[in-house]
Amino acid sequence: MQQKTFLTLAAAIALGVGSVAVLFPAALLASKGTVPSAAADVWMREVGVLLVCIGVVAGLVRSHADSPTMRVLMMGNLLVQLGLLATEVLAYVQGVITDVSGLVPNAVLHVVLASGFAFYWRRAR
Repeated sequence: MQQKTFLTLAAAIALGVGSVAVLFPAALLASKGTVPSAAADVWMREVGVLLVCIGVVAGLVRSHADSPTMRVLMMGNLLVQLGLLATEVLAYVQGVITDVSGLVPNAVLHVVLASGFAFYWRRAR
């Protein structure tokens, strides 16, 4: 897969998930088996805004050539994916995310995206 295609897909995923988190935070929390609350809705919306911003950045740079800046962008996105993966696994272990169906799809997505960002990070000059 070309880097431009990968970043286009990563942008679409971030924009989609981020938009759902902003617009329907309680539904997203419920899909994980967590109990929605006003505070959790605020945090979910904040994460959603950040994901939308990450998606916009990925979409805007998808046609850029390899550069030190692109390498940093890939590393930053790799860290986001690893951090989100660790946070969700820990939440499941602690019983905050109660449905395995609320963990597995996201975990797979984070691993796939992290692998792509790691690949393009290592390849960028």
